[in-house]
Amino acid sequence: MTQTIPIRKLAFLGNHMPRKCGIATFMSDILAAVADSHPKTQCLAVSVNDIPGGYDYPDVVRCEIEEQNLSSYLQAADFLNNNNVEVVCLQHEFGIFGGVAGGHVLALLRELKMPVVTTLHTVLLNPSPDQRRLMDGVVGLSSRVIVMAARGQRMLQEIYNVPAEKIDLIPHGIPDGEFVDPESLKAQFGVDGRTVLLTFGLLSPNKGIEYVLNALPRIVAEFPDVVYIVLGATHPNELREHGEAYRLSLEILAKKNGVARNVIFHNHFVDLETLTEFIGAADLYITPYLNEAQITSGTLAYAFGSGKVVVSTPYWHAAELLHDGLGVLVPFADAGAMAREVVALLGDETRRQSMRETAWRVGRRMVWSNVARMYMDSFERSRVDKLPRTPQRSIVSKMLDRKPRELPALNLSHLGVMTDSTGMFQHASYSVPNFAEGYCVDDNARAFILSALLGELGGKTERVRTLASTTMAFLHHSWNPPLGRFRNFMGFDRCWLDDHGSEDSHGRALWAAGMAVGRSQFPGIQMVGAQLFAAGLPALRTFTSPRAMAFGLLGIHEFLRRPIGDAAAVQTRASLMDRLMDLFARSAQPDWDWFEDSLSYDNAKLAHALIQSGHASGTPGVVGCGLQALRWLTDIQTSERGHFRPIGSNGFHARGGTRAHFDQQPVEAHATVSACLEAWRVTKDVRWYEKAQSAFDWFLGWNDVGLELYCPQTGGCRDGLHADRVNENQGAESTLAFLMSLAEMRQSQNVLTSFNEPNAGD
Repeated sequence: MTQTIPIRKLAFLGNHMPRKCGIATFMSDILAAVADSHPKTQCLAVSVNDIPGGYDYPDVVRCEIEEQNLSSYLQAADFLNNNNVEVVCLQHEFGIFGGVAGGHVLALLRELKMPVVTTLHTVLLNPSPDQRRLMDGVVGLSSRVIVMAARGQRMLQEIYNVPAEKIDLIPHGIPDGEFVDPESLKAQFGVDGRTVLLTFGLLSPNKGIEYVLNALPRIVAEFPDVVYIVLGATHPNELREHGEAYRLSLEILAKKNGVARNVIFHNHFVDLETLTEFIGAADLYITPYLNEAQITSGTLAYAFGSGKVVVSTPYWHAAELLHDGLGVLVPFADAGAMAREVVALLGDETRRQSMRETAWRVGRRMVWSNVARMYMDSFERSRVDKLPRTPQRSIVSKMLDRKPRELPALNLSHLGVMTDSTGMFQHASYSVPNFAEGYCVDDNARAFILSALLGELGGKTERVRTLASTTMAFLHHSWNPPLGRFRNFMGFDRCWLDDHGSEDSHGRALWAAGMAVGRSQFPGIQMVGAQLFAAGLPALRTFTSPRAMAFGLLGIHEFLRRPIGDAAAVQTRASLMDRLMDLFARSAQPDWDWFEDSLSYDNAKLAHALIQSGHASGTPGVVGCGLQALRWLTDIQTSERGHFRPIGSNGFHARGGTRAHFDQQPVEAHATVSACLEAWRVTKDVRWYEKAQSAFDWFLGWNDVGLELYCPQTGGCRDGLHADRVNENQGAESTLAFLMSLAEMRQSQNVLTSFNEPNAGD
């Protein structure tokens, strides 16, 4: 493929030598091959460290990532973005990246501004839910994906729904050497005149070496000069966890079988030149692996491409590469079959020579120089195709793993513009208050809750005290004693427009009153809040709105922070929890884990209320129900590419109906932030924190359109996300949703480092 402007800088992301693993070997080789074939393209590496201090890397490794440190992934993204890298080639394998199923790498990919071409070293037939989410995220954030076997290509299309035009099939590379006679290389290893069987690679129990050792007595009985070389150091992970126990067990087995003199264990991680000579000296190469689901084997590719006769178990890569007599396949864990086939091959020199020559010819397509050309074609296509990617912003980063990310500065300018001596205005025309729409209890209740959060963050500042006093005065004035309800709407002329508001607005007012009692730093406000809470609680018991119940439960929780022993509040909490649990039991189905037959607005508050109230009251079943509902909600509100996608308000989402994707509302993002943070506090499972972070980042541009809703210049938040733009108005609900989310995220950072290692599950 011809590109008008050649790629000037490439980065390879994964593991790099001298780390001892297959991915490190592969990435080192493909980087070197591309650099040799394209000298005008600068190639660099970003390598992941699995040990403190990392490795003594060559100069080509320009950036290092700590495997379990999420912030270092984001720093690596910044490095790549800031160094004019034009294409990133990710080497993906489960187990080399940190986070749940290796999910930390997604945080890096989401930040990159350039195309990503991902080599998938493993494609799972039956991934776990976490592995599936990870794979979907990696593929979705990649412009192109590379697999090394046709089976992997089919699996991506059939299982993961990846378009065929996005997939490149490129074989594993091999060194380009000569077709040599094994006898010419045996003397240097002390095996001249003997028949050499070889297995190489990092040693671990899944390699199945014991089955070759069990086959050796029969092989040696027919061919006494056979020597079996097991080449390779014990895998570092195996060594850390179990030491040399597996290698020792193999040595003991060889002695037990009476073939110790026919086996050589070469416990070294050899360089390429030495490896090539070992392969050249082999008469037969054996891969007795025990796991069928191996889509790629570098050792198999090296041996086959060097013109070796291969005897292998039928794992996916071997079954595909050795088809039509190009090698010999034997059943898994079958020493008898292994012995039978090896004996047959050693007794038929003509057949062996024919297989060697055929493997050599086929292998010429796999030499690194040819593979490098195919990789460069894929890189070029990634720039030409311009496949849609989630627009990224460098502001969305620097998070978690005990090094919390930097949050936006707290700007209360627009909050001040939207508030006068009466209360907070409902709406704005752009960033200008819209007087004609007046005020409402809903927004002033939210504003008071924000004041309590800000007070905890910054102390008794005059601005916070004024906001708290003004909004609590508005709530106090909204109380209508004859009806026992809060009014909701007030005109700019300060006249009430209703006798009482909705159940939901009453619930929010009660939530704010509970916050006044439980969290306010101002005694006078606490007392007014206590009066309103006591007056408004009875009506709550009669409500049928699930959201009103949820807001009421949140208010009761805050009220009970003060040790005042209010029996009515405790009883009401128990009643509301039971009612929400009953709604869930009657509505939930395997494909609809929810309280109602539709999803509308402020959805996460329902789950939030159960998690918080259940935890406070010591009822694990209630907590479990809340977590179950929240897990389902966050799953369906996560896009294919991993970002937060709230239910749209332009139609919402009825069970069995078509989901509205737009207009997306800030209030839903805040509800999710708040609920997920509560789930994180209760379970200490860091995945909930990550979900909260994802919902918060929706405000900052990590969304379907890639546009920022938060306006750092004014401190306001735009009113919604349409399919092609943002709603430029910066009303109270939206601005408060962002500021409350920001305040809660700041509070969460204050407790983040106090948690122990998170649990594996919910």
